[in-house]
Amino acid sequence: MLRSRWTFTFYSLYHRYPYELAHVEMISAILYQLTKGLSVDEIKASGFDTYFVDHTSGIYPAAASGVPFTAAYFQSKGDVITDLHENMAAEQKARTTYDNILRLADDPDVRDPIRFLRQREIVHFQRFGEALRIAQDNLDSKNFYACNPAFDQNCGRRK
Repeated sequence: MLRSRWTFTFYSLYHRYPYELAHVEMISAILYQLTKGLSVDEIKASGFDTYFVDHTSGIYPAAASGVPFTAAYFQSKGDVITDLHENMAAEQKARTTYDNILRLADDPDVRDPIRFLRQREIVHFQRFGEALRIAQDNLDSKNFYACNPAFDQNCGRRK
């Protein structure tokens, strides 16, 4: 079970980094609890040995596949419509990741904080949706996909 906990907890860490760094602290605490006091035999049996060789039990943000975090995952275009859609997508991807962890994890010390983080994703998705509606309602042009309102000052405006 330790191997699957590691795999899916790292997967969660990897996918949360792009959007909310605050979740990293909670995920890191879970990882610390799961690895604290592991024996060499437990490390080998869990498949944690290759990670251990490079990082001991230190927290290193990487996907379950081993691909490390990179700042390239941050998405920001400077366009309110584009950025709000990106934020909403990030919330949904995180919620799906947390759903997958909950399907596989049986440890209450893992499940409880993951449930909490999952609920936050739902609330954030709803708030970003509300912000998107407000932004669209307040644009001068309802053709908000044709321009970036921050730079294209006359786009869609009547002359």
